[in-house]
Amino acid sequence: MTNTPSIHIAGRRIAQDEPPYIIAELSANHNGKLETALKIIEEAKKSGADAVKLQTYTADTITLNSDAEEFRIKGGLWDGRTLYDLYEEAHMPWDWHKALFDHARKLAITIFSSPFDNTAVDLLEDLNAPAYKIASFEAVDLPLIKYVASTGKPMIISTGMADAEEIAEAIEAAREGGCKELAILHCVSGYPAPAADYNLRTITDMIERFGLVTGLSDHTLDNTTAITSVALGASIIEKHFTLDRSGGGPDDSFSLEPAELTALCRDSKTAWQTLGNVNYGRKSSEQGNAQFRRSLYFVKDMKAGDVITEDAVRSVRPGFGLAPKYFEELVGKRLKVDASYGAPVNWSLFEE
Repeated sequence: MTNTPSIHIAGRRIAQDEPPYIIAELSANHNGKLETALKIIEEAKKSGADAVKLQTYTADTITLNSDAEEFRIKGGLWDGRTLYDLYEEAHMPWDWHKALFDHARKLAITIFSSPFDNTAVDLLEDLNAPAYKIASFEAVDLPLIKYVASTGKPMIISTGMADAEEIAEAIEAAREGGCKELAILHCVSGYPAPAADYNLRTITDMIERFGLVTGLSDHTLDNTTAITSVALGASIIEKHFTLDRSGGGPDDSFSLEPAELTALCRDSKTAWQTLGNVNYGRKSSEQGNAQFRRSLYFVKDMKAGDVITEDAVRSVRPGFGLAPKYFEELVGKRLKVDASYGAPVNWSLFEE
């Protein structure tokens, strides 16, 4: 692939001509326990994920402590809760971040986060985060994008709910802020999101339209959507990850469990390998079977000087005779030597 867009995170090249980069999103699945968050990182590493991702906010940095109607969630997974109450429960305590970063580095799995305001970026810079992710709901926060870009680190922007114009504005803000390595993720911000909402052909259009490394942030309940996205050019797959989907946390119900993340890491790689290049030649695994293709064989004994009739040769397996396409050309030709039943037909047996 020539001129393939690429970025690097912690030394790993991410592009269409590399295996897909799998991000395990820890999100709120710590369920208030540091040991659970540490265990999730261990399981992500065991599953074969390339990176684990946190979310860095507090209820106060992401919303206001208000009971007003517009601060209350209506419908869906978190019906009736205030934003403040939900984020108070879901947030990753800031004093856990160093322990989580240290643990991931000890296990040799990349760790980074989604910051939700400038103070979160400052915290993550102190921890030397190797990259940043802008969450879908923040893709319209152009000042935040510019502040993240000013770190000079690679950035991934999720585009859930954003239209083409808003995506272009986010990209422009990242470039203006100084971001050199930028990727975007196609995303549907439903929790969970039905597969039919994903319109994965959008990924192909995004690659053509924006010319960036492009991937998928997947909120469906299984791996089908994510693996399909690889065939359409996705270079990054992000999935929420938990130890136990019935754990009762805010994001558990639409997250993958360890066996499913292992399957995603394996199967997305297989899907990527199957893409290969345009190739009409015989493949290495086919070489031995070429002999079992059809070819022309004598089906009766014949003498030198005999003329070939339609009932003298047949197309059969194996493939050591002339190709069947020469059948009509052979009819009427005269043998210059004897030929016996079951012998392969070849040009050297005939008069010129």
